[in-house]
Amino acid sequence: MGLIQNVLAVIVVLGLLITFHEFGHFWVARRCGVKVLRFSVGFGKPIWSRVDRHGTEFAVAAIPLGGYVKMLDEREAPVADDQLEQAFNRKSVWARIAIVAAGPIANFLLAIVAYWALFVAGTTTVAPVIGSIAPDSPAERGGLVAGQEITAVQGDAVRSWDEINLKLVADIGVSGEIVVDARDDASRSPQAYRLPVNDWLVRQDPPQPLPSLGVTPWQPDIPAVLGQVMEGEAAAAAGLEAGDEVLSVDGTSVEDWRHFVDIVRASPGEALTLEVRRDDRTESIEITPGRNELEEGVVIGYIGAGVASVSWPEEYRREIRYGPVEAVGQAITRTGEMTVLTLDAIRKMLVGLISPSNLSGPITIARISGDSARAGLESFISFLAYLSISLGVLNLLPIPVLDGGHLLYYFMEVVRGRPVSERAQAMGLRVGIAMVGTLMVMAIYFDLMRLW
Repeated sequence: MGLIQNVLAVIVVLGLLITFHEFGHFWVARRCGVKVLRFSVGFGKPIWSRVDRHGTEFAVAAIPLGGYVKMLDEREAPVADDQLEQAFNRKSVWARIAIVAAGPIANFLLAIVAYWALFVAGTTTVAPVIGSIAPDSPAERGGLVAGQEITAVQGDAVRSWDEINLKLVADIGVSGEIVVDARDDASRSPQAYRLPVNDWLVRQDPPQPLPSLGVTPWQPDIPAVLGQVMEGEAAAAAGLEAGDEVLSVDGTSVEDWRHFVDIVRASPGEALTLEVRRDDRTESIEITPGRNELEEGVVIGYIGAGVASVSWPEEYRREIRYGPVEAVGQAITRTGEMTVLTLDAIRKMLVGLISPSNLSGPITIARISGDSARAGLESFISFLAYLSISLGVLNLLPIPVLDGGHLLYYFMEVVRGRPVSERAQAMGLRVGIAMVGTLMVMAIYFDLMRLW
């Protein structure tokens, strides 16, 4: 069932992103007087199509991993004399720039609309209160203590752990200090704490900002109650059900969910006897955790079960909501921040500060799409916005084949006063295909490694 949800979620996500991207090209092309021959969502043989009164074929193809807008162009096929003025290659260089740039711009606009909707509807998060500080960690050396609420990172205000993680990830590679503002309670003014770091998160795979600082977020006591049981895994095979509370393992009382997880992780392939409370009765269940091999040969146990959700105290809840007008500015700001973060991540990957293994391909996108959809509409829309920004940024990279490569040629044409030669463009096309193909192979390889 999880696989089906992941597939459906990624089809919805990619379908929306591709449609908006290609619609940007299509809309501006029409406004510039270019005849559009086909608007296709997906590649390969069309499974549905229709032709409008302008002669444009709208199609949905079988492979939902991309799309394209095919325009009238003398470089691709002969054009009748009476249609030459509608050919893409006959338009001014600025018209061509507008048409090509419209796709990525549409992705940024989609992200702005998504964030606007979230800010107007309101998002609920939890206060970033510190639960514990690891000994001899940057957080301890900087003076942070358990119970404080973090209010700012590097001078930028934060209201949730998600915002804190984004600010910290943006500082990958920093040596020196990370300035964190925190307060003991809401009635006191925040104080600045300087956390010493060196080559912050360099080549950490994946980056783990909070554990690296030695900070563990506060959370309420979480009883060892199962919230979901995955089909085909050890928990389901043993007969565990959602709602079961694990009381003991091999006669040892289970303190909370973390304690139960620690026991399971330490017992790969070992038979365990669980004492479980179910519907006011106690049962004994035998289970053998599966084996999951991590990096460097470390093997941990897992049973394929998740924890039941718990209620957070009201004083730890935070609601972020804006009016319709104010939300526009906040949405634009958030989109800008995420765009800068994505560009900075690409730069740091190129210079070796971030491991290439953080690249994600269609398998990881499908998994995260499914997870975000199951987590709720708010999580799904946030992921959609972030992915739309990533698609817009990647398409603007100056790589032939991508929109950014075409824009590079057109700006060179503006500077030189004449188009880049067909030979140079053909050579660039081969280089671009090789680069994009290599990135795709790497992304799929790392996807498979995560699954393995």
